[in-house]
Amino acid sequence: MHITVLCLFPEIIEAVTQCGVIGRAREEDLLDLRCLNPRDFASDAHRTVDDRPYGGGPGMVMMYEPLAKAHAAARQDNPDARTVALSPQGVPFTQQQARESAQADALILVAGRYEGIDERFLQQHADAEWSIGDYVISGGELAAAVVIDAIMRLRPGVLGCAESVQQESFDEGLLDCPHYTRPEETDGLKTPEVLLSGNHGKIDRWRHQEALIRTWLRRPDLLEKAPLSEEDQAVLDEYRNANPGKHGHGDDD
Repeated sequence: MHITVLCLFPEIIEAVTQCGVIGRAREEDLLDLRCLNPRDFASDAHRTVDDRPYGGGPGMVMMYEPLAKAHAAARQDNPDARTVALSPQGVPFTQQQARESAQADALILVAGRYEGIDERFLQQHADAEWSIGDYVISGGELAAAVVIDAIMRLRPGVLGCAESVQQESFDEGLLDCPHYTRPEETDGLKTPEVLLSGNHGKIDRWRHQEALIRTWLRRPDLLEKAPLSEEDQAVLDEYRNANPGKHGHGDDD
């Protein structure tokens, strides 16, 4: 897959993507990652990429021209690539978007800085705006790295075990179930017996039930869209009845 990031601090992208799963993907040529710095496309000797906002106010705004030229350079190599800007004003980035993006051959990510990007660039060149959460960070480089990681781990051959992506949070609309490993008991806490039983049918059912309960406790909003069966609903009703003091809002009363 070809991913190009337009950003003012490419060293941030490089630092995050040189190790772990994404680092191996780059080494094995499963990911062709490029960073283009808009400063290299500025028209003045000072390589200016930002200016004061029209209308007044604090901060600076990334200028149209350097970004547009950098974007044109990125499109030369991948003319059909989708362009996504990373922004607090974007729609929430989800696992479904990662899954859909992993089917593409190329993607251009635009990492904003300062107070934001000149709106005309977004109108003219961005196919979408994504946000990684309801908070503000110093720039879009880290957001771009998050998006790259989420997408690439869904690409064939990137993860050592293909089943890993089939048993994760947000698949089937649920959070992941609890996990345990050796030793069987530590600090007086035991591994659930079902996981030691060797009965894979019972283990699968337990994991699914625990994922349901965890989702209701921590992210009940996800259940509004999850395809729950009658059995799933019965599991939740039974848990609620047995634990009247617990509420599905992320915290216990």
